[in-house]
Amino acid sequence: MEIKHLFFDLDHTLWDFDRNSKLTFQKIFEEQNITIPIDNFLEVYIPINLKYWRLYREDKVEKSDLRYHRLKETFDVLNYKVSDDMIDVISEDYIRYLPSYNYLFSDAVEVLEYLENKYHLHIITNGFEEVQNLKLQKSGIDKYFKQVITSECVGVKKPNPKVFEFALSKAEAVAHESIMIGDSYEADVMGALNSGMMAIHFSEEAKNNGVQRVASLIELKNYL
Repeated sequence: MEIKHLFFDLDHTLWDFDRNSKLTFQKIFEEQNITIPIDNFLEVYIPINLKYWRLYREDKVEKSDLRYHRLKETFDVLNYKVSDDMIDVISEDYIRYLPSYNYLFSDAVEVLEYLENKYHLHIITNGFEEVQNLKLQKSGIDKYFKQVITSECVGVKKPNPKVFEFALSKAEAVAHESIMIGDSYEADVMGALNSGMMAIHFSEEAKNNGVQRVASLIELKNYL
């Protein structure tokens, strides 16, 4: 079976979201004189943020709810008083500053350069459309991808099959000639498999589920 198309997730797969997000919050906290140590904040914020992204994927919260409540809940847990106006400022600045930091995962550029000569490369992401394209441009990897599909442009989110069907159509690809590569087992791997595509799970955690897994991007060269 000849593989012709590779679809990558962006955040936590190519783009080092945790590192870039930490730098963004550090900048905002300095500007707004927020005195919580950044590591203490992130220890609480990261699981809360993941919770709200899960609800967002399941269409149980709106984008605006996600952006407000992930911050509000974190500050409440930390017992740090912040006004709603300040939360709005932090939320807006976070989206504005985030694409300014563009650390990629180790070997991302080397692997993309290797793969672009063999396959058509594309992005499928649940991230907000206004920042995902900026992340690609400012990190210098936009040139590798023929199509960039955001869930916002489709109207539903991974793992909904409609996202993958839309992406395949946009890329002029067929499912059995395509592989999805991403960090989320639910959104990327299961979403792709349920759409007739193959999948590679980018994760350091081994799972006995029969799905091909890589713990680092450079390992992709062993399979593709």
